[in-house]
Amino acid sequence: METINWADFEKVEMRVGTILEVNDFPKARNPSYQLVIDFGPEIGLRKSSAQITQLYQKEELVGQQVVAVVNFPPKQIANFMSECLVLGAVGPEKEVTLLQPGKKVMNGQRIA
Repeated sequence: METINWADFEKVEMRVGTILEVNDFPKARNPSYQLVIDFGPEIGLRKSSAQITQLYQKEELVGQQVVAVVNFPPKQIANFMSECLVLGAVGPEKEVTLLQPGKKVMNGQRIA
């Protein structure tokens, strides 16, 4: 594993946001959802493609808070532009468990 220094870590903007909308993403190479996430007034709404279909149903995701990296450049995934990277723990069968705050916090709060 490569180590990083504190200055490298500080460059990564991880923020908490609330999922507002979840849609199927049939054009994605791997089973995925298209998410719209509210990161509060400073950052606003961002879209993301997330490979979380193994453990989550669309209906249960709306209103959930998640942690995402918000300062990556946008990435084209099929016909969709992903604007942030939702973080999760990847299991042995490539199932993704979302990283979420233990209690509700304000949208946009930074992870440090």
